[in-house]
Amino acid sequence: MENYQNYAELAKPSWAPPSWLFGPVWTVLYAIIAVTYISVGKMYFAKQIPFMVVLPFILNIIFNAAFTPLQFGLKNNMLAAIDIALVLGTIIWMMIAIWPHAKWVVYWNIPYLAWVSFATVLQFTVTWLNR
Repeated sequence: MENYQNYAELAKPSWAPPSWLFGPVWTVLYAIIAVTYISVGKMYFAKQIPFMVVLPFILNIIFNAAFTPLQFGLKNNMLAAIDIALVLGTIIWMMIAIWPHAKWVVYWNIPYLAWVSFATVLQFTVTWLNR
């Protein structure tokens, strides 16, 4: 897979959202992430939950932070596709892990799960279209 020059030049499916939508959506999602992840961190440091419950949250934020440099810095669709799949997988893992301890964290993260599920399908489609 070759790197590309500009994301706007990539072939995208007809159902891809407009570029302007990503900023507002991620602003809301990062607010949700901040509130819920800080709460999970506080629960861990208060010894209310074990490290294995916190681990998927840590991995998720690492994978989430890696996406932009992979997609827009390295301009590598394949690495970005692998990364977004890891983001999605860790969201599912963290929701399962925190459920017995704080169901509200799961409910609050449903929009994050929904958007990243959509973004994963979009990224894999873009990767396929630009192979």
